[in-house]
Amino acid sequence: MSIPSDGYPRSAEVSPRVQVVDTTDSTNADVVKHAGEAPDEWPHLSLLLTTDQRAGRGRLDRTWTTPPGTALALSVIVRIGGIPPASRGWIPLVAGAAMTRAIAAQLRGRGHSVRLKWPNDVLLDGYKVCGILAEVVPGQPDAVVIGSGVNTRMPKADLPVETATSFEALGLEVDDDALIAEYVTALAEHLDALTGARGNAAAAGVLAEVEALCSTLGSDVAVSLPDGEVLRGRAQRIDDDGRLVVVQDSEFESAVSAGDVVHVR
Repeated sequence: MSIPSDGYPRSAEVSPRVQVVDTTDSTNADVVKHAGEAPDEWPHLSLLLTTDQRAGRGRLDRTWTTPPGTALALSVIVRIGGIPPASRGWIPLVAGAAMTRAIAAQLRGRGHSVRLKWPNDVLLDGYKVCGILAEVVPGQPDAVVIGSGVNTRMPKADLPVETATSFEALGLEVDDDALIAEYVTALAEHLDALTGARGNAAAAGVLAEVEALCSTLGSDVAVSLPDGEVLRGRAQRIDDDGRLVVVQDSEFESAVSAGDVVHVR
């Protein structure tokens, strides 16, 4: 897909800066660099996007490439000075919830399931359609860049793994501009709620929102932890800090703050 001639008018209504590039290695790296060099030019909710990202990055230092025109890559900078540092672990989760809402809006009434896999992967009919990575801008602890990669027009043959999907692979069309606008709007709402509640996710309604969208809860899971250990059990709930609480042997609880979750089928 080429960049539309009329740009992204709906996105421009909800973002103070919408920068579109033909191609780049990483939208996140670009925004981190630009915001570091000229922070005043990248206010809250500014975004950069492309449909040709050559060296995308994900959680746990994963990298990937996608054929040009088959995926939407966008990075949004959020200024979160009003959210206490202890509550900022919620930012990747609310980004996942916002994108889940945005993708669901594209498919409303069409018989498809859109759910969130903790912490912030979006599943379409049980398969990953979007991944998200949040990074703090060096030297600006109150500035976070949230990158998203959505498989939009990727043919089934080009999907990187069996657990991935795309709009195209399911015979679905997507309006990129509407998707971005819905996402940024929902993201802003969640962040405003967290700010208003001084970081209290339960009081802000954020905890309930994430739990309602999260298909991980109630599932048997295997969580690959950063130290190489694999935690197996039932995903019970999300705690006040955004951690996934896993119950082992119906008795022992472990709270996971980072890890790669697999839903055991």
